[in-house]
Amino acid sequence: MKYEGMIIRPPSEAGSLLLQVSVGCSHNRCTFCPTYKGEKFRIKSFDEIREDILEASLLSRRRPVERVFLCGGDALILPQPRLCEILNSVRENIRGVQRIGLYANAKSVRKKSPEELKELHALGLGIAYLGVESGSGTILEKIRKGATPQQLVDAARKLKAAGISLSVTVLLGIGGVEGSAGHALDTANILTEMDPDYAGALTLMLVPGTPLYDDWKAGRFVLPDKYGFLEELGIMIGRSRFTNCFFTSNHASNYLPIRARLPEEKEATVRLIREVVESQDKMLLRPEYLRGL
Repeated sequence: MKYEGMIIRPPSEAGSLLLQVSVGCSHNRCTFCPTYKGEKFRIKSFDEIREDILEASLLSRRRPVERVFLCGGDALILPQPRLCEILNSVRENIRGVQRIGLYANAKSVRKKSPEELKELHALGLGIAYLGVESGSGTILEKIRKGATPQQLVDAARKLKAAGISLSVTVLLGIGGVEGSAGHALDTANILTEMDPDYAGALTLMLVPGTPLYDDWKAGRFVLPDKYGFLEELGIMIGRSRFTNCFFTSNHASNYLPIRARLPEEKEATVRLIREVVESQDKMLLRPEYLRGL
């Protein structure tokens, strides 16, 4: 398999075959994100992609490949004919594939018609990962997310209507100390409106070279402390209303790993978070040296 530039995937795709279909991110403006800085976005040629698919087909003869993840900051942005070509080739050549996943954003979903999304689902696209970060319109504008809360909700509903499972991520601390409470409440509201199948909370880590890091160094942005992050998490879980969602905060950036089926385990999860915050016992938290992006 040939990879170019930065390759990332969701934690839940750890065991998946990683097939790179694009390089970088078509948006690449978020103030907090260092991932694709300096990389020019491009879509790989089908010949490049097919070569990797054929290589993977040889591996699948020995052991079936159940999941494939299409790498790129927002692979759904690819033109519909190219995506269909890729999905068909994966299905035809790689033995055992049960689900194909990719990253999406509000713009890439908006560019696809409901019929096109249903076509992708029929060809094996089983899950889309949507970075929400916050339910606050003010915060989304500040971090240059390129989408409003309503556009994010519309994208989520459009994916679900096509039969594609929805996994969303939110970012603890992205509102800073000043916007912490509003961020948590607004994010709980947008999660309720989206009602995703999966939701994950990551904790903001400031990375040199990003505009948000520069704001922090200049004192224009104040990061919540460890327990401030957890208070946000407790509000998000406690105020959200899910139909059937698997909620996690077990990413390496998080101080308190959480895995909960909501709404069934909501009360127990909120109670655990409250107890940790009230105890102020740092031994209950992931130490700094084990945290990472």
